[in-house]
Amino acid sequence: MHSEERAKQVEDELLGRIYTALRDGGLDAEPVLELASLLEEWGESTPATQEILERPAAHLTAADLTRLGESLLRDANFEPSFALEPRLWATLEHALEVVKRDVRAGGITSTLRLVTHDWDSRGRAWVEFQGGYHGNGIDPIAGCSAQGALGEVADAVQETFMGMILKVWPVCATHGRGLHAGYEHRMAVWRCTGDGTHTVAPVGELP
Repeated sequence: MHSEERAKQVEDELLGRIYTALRDGGLDAEPVLELASLLEEWGESTPATQEILERPAAHLTAADLTRLGESLLRDANFEPSFALEPRLWATLEHALEVVKRDVRAGGITSTLRLVTHDWDSRGRAWVEFQGGYHGNGIDPIAGCSAQGALGEVADAVQETFMGMILKVWPVCATHGRGLHAGYEHRMAVWRCTGDGTHTVAPVGELP
């Protein structure tokens, strides 16, 4: 493994430890200090790393560690993986079951499922259909909200269908145009651009 890859792996491991400890309670100084030291060594200084290293570890209270740990996560744009937060995967799987209602309504019966791939360093979910997949994958963070997951999964299913069977799905019965997933009042919906954009149905409720 190259030194840069190893450094990234170490950083991700420490960020994961900090995230898990903040989530579950009981963050101690060790991973916070270790990560701050490494980031400073790599020339990635931030106000949080400076404060951590300038203050004696014994003087860092639980509130300080929480605040600084959250700052480290925020500065790194950290997002939990499916391994750290299995609920994110469960939310996407539930969303896929909802989208399958629309798939069946369109007369498509082949199996759809969510998969991950070892080659994908971002650990995204992919919608697999007839053994293949297309699109950009779904980041784990999409599983943070039920409606956000519905929109992302609907879009991913559509991309996979377009790539695998070269078929437009779903289609507006009135205008014959392909629908697109969007949001209306924070609810995932299917929209058509015919005669001006209009909402056809919530995702999972196509006629």
